[in-house]
Formats: sequence, structure tokens, C-alpha cells
Amino acid sequence: MERSRPGAVGGGAARRVAWALEAGSRDASWVRAPGRVNLIGEHTDYNEGLVLPIAIDLACVVAARPAETVQVRSLETGDAVEVAADGSADPAEVHPPWGRYVAAVVHELAVLGRPGAGIEAVLSSDVPAGSGLSSSAALEVACALALSGAAGWAVPAVDLAEACRRAEELATGVPCGIMDQLASVAGRDGHALLIDCRSLEVVPVPLPPGLGVVVVHSGVARSLGESAYAERRRACEQLAVRLGVRALRDATEDQVADEPLGRHVVRESARVLAAVAALEAGDLERLGQLLDESHASLRDDFAVSIPELDVLVEELVAAGALGARLTGAGFGGCAVAVCRAPDTERIAAVAGGRYAERTGRRPTVFRCRAADGAGPLTPAPA
Repeated sequence: MERSRPGAVGGGAARRVAWALEAGSRDASWVRAPGRVNLIGEHTDYNEGLVLPIAIDLACVVAARPAETVQVRSLETGDAVEVAADGSADPAEVHPPWGRYVAAVVHELAVLGRPGAGIEAVLSSDVPAGSGLSSSAALEVACALALSGAAGWAVPAVDLAEACRRAEELATGVPCGIMDQLASVAGRDGHALLIDCRSLEVVPVPLPPGLGVVVVHSGVARSLGESAYAERRRACEQLAVRLGVRALRDATEDQVADEPLGRHVVRESARVLAAVAALEAGDLERLGQLLDESHASLRDDFAVSIPELDVLVEELVAAGALGARLTGAGFGGCAVAVCRAPDTERIAAVAGGRYAERTGRRPTVFRCRAADGAGPLTPAPA
């Protein structure tokens, strides 16, 4: 079983960027954008429902200085991308593949009116790809902030998040909701975020000091473009049309009683509100119960779990977690569990070991805490 590095402000990603910069790069501007863990509210965002994520202290860090074009080098892959600063590049033609996200962000910001200022940048990320922790959203938001800063240009946070959401769709061809990008932009230290994915209202919800959050990667990577994610979204949209509602958020229990996808969406949004009430009351047992119910619904009604995630959730609960569920779109990636804070390390170790024995896969434990959202990284690491 592997363990992630603990995330400080900037964390290992910032240190790697600092080491890679040349001697004359102290004038670079630094930004960071976090990944996220969704505590509860899965597959509700694109149904205009409610979600309850936390921004985490694993992040994408970008250091940039002015240039004629947009040039970004990744320290993880060792390669680089260069596109026109005016947003005219077609992301589908950009290589390497991760560079399509960069090109798409440049394009979407140009649509909003960003002047065509270029950057020469280095990036690194602690958010593991294919984990369900929103590595792509962290990359998009960090690049958007670096590009905005270089142009001396700014837009409201919600507009920036929406531009990054559109960029993800443009880069991947997969329709996605707003949760990941908005959580990365709007995160608050020590708080979850109650996000209304219709109005885009964000309400910070304090996390009780006794709450521990365990995130464990199953060892099964997933790509939304290669999963049935888009198929689920289309099915939800078609169901809403059949029911005569704008989105499944508006359906009633009676309307979806015999519709598994709709049943999950309606009940999941209700679980989000119940989870907020549990957090406000400090009722950790109730919060855990809601996570258990969410996973059962994702497994049985929405059919996005896989055997490995089911085993991981089972072992987290058996090790003493108050509740656990898959987090992210499913089809692989991570499970999240809630527990009493003093039990966090023990639960992660016991559950990870048992999971490895049962599946033959190597889990990775992430020691995450609720962190602030994206912004400048100051002072820049030495």
C-alpha cells in the first residue's frame, strides 16, 4: 500500500516546479489550483442538483512568465505543449494529449475576451490522474489563472469555473458538470461546499473538528472518455424529457419510483441536504449512514461502481469507518470514507491491507484535508 505525500501549501508539486525553474525565473508568477473530493452528491451536478465537495490540499501548481505564445511544460510527463496565445488552436490537433486541456482553456478564455498574452510555464501536480480527484479540473483552473494573470485580465470566479468546464468538454468530447471546476475555484479551508448546480450558489459548510476523511485509490484508473459516463448523462436527459421536467432535479419521488437513474438523482440530492444537516449538528454517525446509502444507490441504481470499489468500501467500513462510498464518476478511481479523526490512520492501514489481499491491487491512501480554492501561491517556494 502506498501513501501520498502530505500536502502543504503548494506541496510537492510546488517544490518540483521550483527545482525545475532556471536561475532567471524568480520573476515568474505562481498559482495553484486544488483537486477535490466529493463527500456526497454524485452524478447530480449535470442534473442541476446539489453536491457537497471539499477542495483538497493536493494541487496543480503553475509558474509562468510572459512570452509570445502559450508554452507549458509538464514535470510529470517531461514533455511540453505550445499553442497560439489568441485561442485559435484546435485542441483536437494538439499533442501531447494533456496539452488539449491547455489549448481548450486558452480558447475558452479568448471567447470571454481575454487578450492574447502568452506565457512560458512549468507545471506539476500532486493530484493523481484517473483517480476521481479532479486532476483535469485542477490543471484547467491553474492554467486559466496563469493565463489571466499574464494578460492582466480577470473574470468572476463562477465565470472562470464555467469556462474551464467548457474547456474540459472541448478537450475530451465528454459532457461534464460544473462541480469539479467550481470546487477548485471556490474551496475554503476547513469547509465543505454546498453547491447548487443550477444557480451555482456556493455555501461553505464548516467541518466538525472531530471528523476524519480517508481517501483511498482502488488502483483502477478510469477515463471518463472511455467509460459509460456520457451514456449515463444522455439517459438522464432523456428521462427528464419523458417526465416533462427541465432536469431530474425537478422530478418527484413518485415520478422516479420505477426509474433507477432518476431514483438515484432525486434521493442523492436529498442526501446532500441531510449530510449538511448532519455536519452542522456534528452527527458523524448520520453522515456515515448517508455515505453508505449513496454508495448502494450508485452501485445498484446508477450502476457506476465496479467490484474493486465495492470491496474497498466494504473494507473501509469493516475497519471502523462510519461510512464510505465511491467518489467521482465511478468506473474506477477512489473511495472516500468518514470516521472519527483519531481513527483515520488505523482505518486506512487496515482497510488498505485487506483490500490488497482480496483484490491483488495496490491501493494508495491520500491524506487530504479541506483546503482553500485556487489562487496565487505566495511567497513562491524557494
